[in-house]
Amino acid sequence: MSTVPLSTLAPGSRAIVRAIHSDSGFAHRLMELGLIPGTEVALVRQAPLGDPLEMVVRGSHFSIRRSEAERIHVDAL
Repeated sequence: MSTVPLSTLAPGSRAIVRAIHSDSGFAHRLMELGLIPGTEVALVRQAPLGDPLEMVVRGSHFSIRRSEAERIHVDAL
């Protein structure tokens, strides 16, 4: 299975985080939210123009920019 950017998933999709390609500050922020490699994430919805994206990680809802989601690589379930 090949990894794809989180930003390419359709709303309602679930995936497993495999890698975060970013500077340490952004990666640290995501780890604080529970988004670490091996964690399941569900894409809930996108804003009408595609930015931001709402997701659920370990029962918590949060939103990130599409540009940030492009740096999170996942395996779709």
